[in-house]
Amino acid sequence: MNQTPAIPVYLDNHATTRVDPRVVEAMLPYFSEYYGNAGSVGHCFGEDASVAVEQARTSIALNLGADPKEIVFTSGATESNNLAIRGVAERKRRRGNHLISVRTEHQSVLQPLARLEKRDFHVTLLEVEPYTSPRAGCLDPQLVADSLTDDTALVSVMLANNEIGVLQPLTEIAEICHRHDVLLHCDATQAVGKVPIDLQQVNPDLMSFTAHKIYGPKGVGALYIRRSVRLEPQIIGGGQQQGRRSGTLNTPGIVGFAKALELCASELPTELVRLANLRNRLWQGLSERLGDLQLCGPTLELPARLPGNLNLALGNVDGEALLLNLKNLAISSGATCASTDPGPSHVLLALGMSEDLARSSLRFGLGRFNTEEDVDFAIQNISEAAILLRKMAP
Repeated sequence: MNQTPAIPVYLDNHATTRVDPRVVEAMLPYFSEYYGNAGSVGHCFGEDASVAVEQARTSIALNLGADPKEIVFTSGATESNNLAIRGVAERKRRRGNHLISVRTEHQSVLQPLARLEKRDFHVTLLEVEPYTSPRAGCLDPQLVADSLTDDTALVSVMLANNEIGVLQPLTEIAEICHRHDVLLHCDATQAVGKVPIDLQQVNPDLMSFTAHKIYGPKGVGALYIRRSVRLEPQIIGGGQQQGRRSGTLNTPGIVGFAKALELCASELPTELVRLANLRNRLWQGLSERLGDLQLCGPTLELPARLPGNLNLALGNVDGEALLLNLKNLAISSGATCASTDPGPSHVLLALGMSEDLARSSLRFGLGRFNTEEDVDFAIQNISEAAILLRKMAP
């Protein structure tokens, strides 16, 4: 017998996730008991905080196949992306002034690149497979190889897209970059904790990720920096973290970050299957009731797509109008980080979709706390609202 889901239903886990109670429990002592500054190593309060930070750094590194010294804590993935891109570009001893990325990247990659372009850097943005392809959104590694020059300092390619969930062939891209002595940065914000990642296998030089996408707290992220890579710091002042990122460390957040990643790593084998099944149930249910749906992004399979991601466009239905009719369901139309931009999704336009079709898109992010009842609730409510809007359409 089906249970009634808790109202409202949250299916927007690509935007952010609920903090797992086990993460909250791990963090609490560092607000009220072990509240020292991790940089104050002259007394037990600071030393306790410092030990907690280093234990968390070691745990995060272990779960990703990195060395603890290669993990630098930041305020989140946006800062990590800026530190990686601008840190390479603004270093005097860089290789050159050419930067390569992809049209479907997150704005925290595209906007730093656009700013650098105004400072006489040359930026190449690569195309991806069109929306009609089963590999929609995927980057052909050969395009990277063809775009490299003797002046290329950095290639930046995200591992999993925040809108359409496409997983890029990072290992192949890394091999190409390293064969030409070019640094590779990977925005893995949506991938860490959701798909297996071994940095020794994927092999980027820099990788950004954050806690609040993996059931950890907001306001804390990290940048993996291969030990041989040198960056120009973007935040200076206190010299923390070997001068790579100054500022008092967020001890409770860092402890929660490590706990969140530990939980994701331990539950990943079963969670991959469970989320894929929920996502497929959602797609099948909406397809049966509505028809005229366009899958946005690649096929619904690993390793093509994140297991908890579904992005679809409804024919003859405006996505924003549909959201206004879904009072008890949290989903997105386009990317949440771009919600202040009234235009259609730049990711979907890069796939070759028309503006009208892109505006009819809905993004679902299924997560740890979602159930079959949540999915069935979404199917029923979206179907009813879409059928009503189609009847009202001219």
